[in-house]
Amino acid sequence: MGCCCSCLGSKSSSTSLETEMTSKKGDKKMSRKGSDTTLAISGSMSSPGVKIEGSTVSGEGLALAGVTIEQDAAYWEWHITKPTTGLSNAKDDDEDEEDDDYDEEVDAVKFGVSTKKDKKFYRALRAAADAGTDESTPMEDGTALMRPIPQLRDGDTIGIAVQHSDLPMVQFLLNGEPLHELAINRFRGAVYPSIHLPESSGEEGLGGGPATNNKEVGVKATVVFDENDFREMSPHSRFGPLMIARGII
Repeated sequence: MGCCCSCLGSKSSSTSLETEMTSKKGDKKMSRKGSDTTLAISGSMSSPGVKIEGSTVSGEGLALAGVTIEQDAAYWEWHITKPTTGLSNAKDDDEDEEDDDYDEEVDAVKFGVSTKKDKKFYRALRAAADAGTDESTPMEDGTALMRPIPQLRDGDTIGIAVQHSDLPMVQFLLNGEPLHELAINRFRGAVYPSIHLPESSGEEGLGGGPATNNKEVGVKATVVFDENDFREMSPHSRFGPLMIARGII
């Protein structure tokens, strides 16, 4: 009889151990699954032309972080690295200033937020470019809720502050100084932290061609969500570092 109890106890202990091991495996799977929704650049939601190295992006195209902005007020930064390219900043005397301003904005890196994107979206953009019909609007290329900041310098810090319950809903800061003229008053729906690197901001142009005379050539941007690594202050104390909402994981 004691033997039977011992056997039952052994089976019970074995079952308990198996349950514990299964639970731990499940926790690891949940951890891996949760890691897909992280405070990092999402490869699946970013353009094929974007090179992702940890938290740093380079190349060209749109790049999104892998988490939506669900808290009431959030702040994050982009730290800019811009090597000396040897490109001349000199302008011809007969250049029109308005044209120069337009070119600067077209060639500028854009910052802000964007709605969710996928590979299908980028394939459609690529098809339009191949067909010669790539003059898309900001609404069509994913940059409607983004703003260009031209003439970036090595070491610049771009701060982005997003809030849901007050206006403006998206604020931009350059080295701690607010850029009021760029503020976006309203948006709807789920949005993600994003950046858009212009064509030829990398070593090669779109499709592998040579880079053009774009002053943003070689720009790299590192997204920073950890407040311990922030270089500047957010515009108000209510803007905390971006966090992953519990319900998403």
